Amino acid sequence: MRPIDAWLNEYGESHQNPTNKLVHWICVPSIFFSIVGLLYSVKLPLPITDTLQLNLAMVILALVTLYYLRLSVTLAIGLLFFTGACLFLAQQIENQGLMLWKVSVAIFVIAWIGQFWGHKVEGKKPSFFKDVQFLMIGPAWLMHFIYKKLGIPY
Repeated sequence: MRPIDAWLNEYGESHQNPTNKLVHWICVPSIFFSIVGLLYSVKLPLPITDTLQLNLAMVILALVTLYYLRLSVTLAIGLLFFTGACLFLAQQIENQGLMLWKVSVAIFVIAWIGQFWGHKVEGKKPSFFKDVQFLMIGPAWLMHFIYKKLGIPY
């Protein structure tokens, strides 16, 4: 597996324009959440507590965490907190009686429109056209900026 710095540097090559970067700060977490929301909507026949049932998001996010752990333990920890926040938000949306899958689809579509617009401004294709793994690198790329700002090695 390639080292995390190689992934982040290559991802960053098509994310130089300040407008595109700003779009990514909004849209990458939104897309991540929307996928979590869609997967959270798929309940599995195993209750965790009286009010919480195992869902597909929990299973997939466990695998995603393993992927991030292979790249960087410290980034994986930060992303684990973010995934926990996504799961919590998904649960809160459901608790409000909203159709989580509909909210997630709307966010997904709007955020991808934003992403493609940002890349049009950038003048470069999204990285995942080259390698689909870059879909997983986007959240880590944002997290690494937070870590740099806080002085946390990744």
